[in-house]
Amino acid sequence: MLPLMKGHFLMALMLFSWALFSQQPNIILIMTDDQGWEDIGFNGHPELKTPHLDHLASQGIILDRFYAASAVCSPTRASVITGRNPLRMNIPTANAGHMLPQEITLPELLKEQGYATAHFGKWHLGTLSKTIIDANRGGRTKNLSHYSIPTMHGYDSFFCTESKVPTYNPMVYPAVFEEGESMRYGWKALEGETPSKPYGTAYWKEAEVKESINLNGDNSKIIMDRVLPFVEESVKVNQPFFTTIWLHTPHLPVVSDKIHQERYGHLDLDKQLYYGTITAMDEQIGRLWSKLEALGIQQNTMLWFCSDNGPENETPGSAGPFSERKRSLLEGGVRVPAFVVWKNHFKKGARLNFPAVTSDYLPTLLDVLDLPYPGERPLDGQSLLGLLEGTVERREQPIGFIFKAQTSWVNHRHKLISRDELNSFALYDLIKDPGETLNLFDTQPKIAAKMKSELEEWLDSVEGSSQGKDY
Repeated sequence: MLPLMKGHFLMALMLFSWALFSQQPNIILIMTDDQGWEDIGFNGHPELKTPHLDHLASQGIILDRFYAASAVCSPTRASVITGRNPLRMNIPTANAGHMLPQEITLPELLKEQGYATAHFGKWHLGTLSKTIIDANRGGRTKNLSHYSIPTMHGYDSFFCTESKVPTYNPMVYPAVFEEGESMRYGWKALEGETPSKPYGTAYWKEAEVKESINLNGDNSKIIMDRVLPFVEESVKVNQPFFTTIWLHTPHLPVVSDKIHQERYGHLDLDKQLYYGTITAMDEQIGRLWSKLEALGIQQNTMLWFCSDNGPENETPGSAGPFSERKRSLLEGGVRVPAFVVWKNHFKKGARLNFPAVTSDYLPTLLDVLDLPYPGERPLDGQSLLGLLEGTVERREQPIGFIFKAQTSWVNHRHKLISRDELNSFALYDLIKDPGETLNLFDTQPKIAAKMKSELEEWLDSVEGSSQGKDY
């Protein structure tokens, strides 16, 4: 081939590749940690300031009935990347089980379509080191079988911790606590030469390789400092990208610097720390969107936002009008703040009240990309594309939940829930009674019986999966 012809051929190939990839949206899944349904401005919090998230939500669709797949963090995270209830892969609660290599994950599927894939923030789907004592389980002989890092599941790269960290200066805690501070709840950010101690965890960036630089300051900024170069590099090489950004905020311990505390200086210290760290996180999400705009890719980027479960107990976190909190399958434990924005595709400024769940991410994104799910194993999520585009009005597939002795089954209108090992059920009409105050189990026996039968069939399916029958 002549040099000139060869150059034209390569240019045409590059333009074809760019045209192909430009049709594939960039995909960002942001998840916060223990952020209650009302812990955000667009759900009406009276004190908390989240202007960047409020603005982003106004550009897309707010999901008023969005659920975490579990009442605690690790199981919900498993549902995000598999589309399946976490009990199917034996991740029943935090610090238990790990992401199994047999599972089909979103990053694996998208990587096959040419996407760059990366994970940032909290992992909590397995240990990140076999050789160094780390966080809750890492490096301990009894937990070696739970070693499971993101690159084993379709991610090209990662920057993450095994589990929780302080939300400011994440690698340390004070040598001495001041009045009102505690190891469990949080403290004012350490300044100057204040004595500190190692927190006992690490940020990992490769197999058995810890990060050693840029680990001071607001933890959400530390994470975003790694996200932005990944985005920039993907754009530079004309490659669509998929990333999960699992921020630690506002999981305890909450730590906030003076600037963000002072925004809430009229409130007590607990609220200053809790609200301050959420506002700092909000700024970093705004920083991410500004980068997308600067790169000119905001029109072709689909961004989802949610929390992993309801607010922690004994914190200023709020589930708003809903009953109970984290660790409960009542609404306050699993209904979380959420929105999706995809400019020129989804209606701007809408609020939708259909039930949706973190397990819906995988089937929805496959639907967006017109990709089949490569397997016969059961999915617990369904595509939301028709609901988001307004061509479908009701959810067809109910949502099942399991957490310890609690089980529940949620359809478009009702929730059937059992909260003890005796299988004593309650039935609630979530349209008329979102606070779950009126038990209809005895007055609506036909609905209760039908939902109970469906729940039992689903539980049998989950049990089969947990025994490895899907593999």
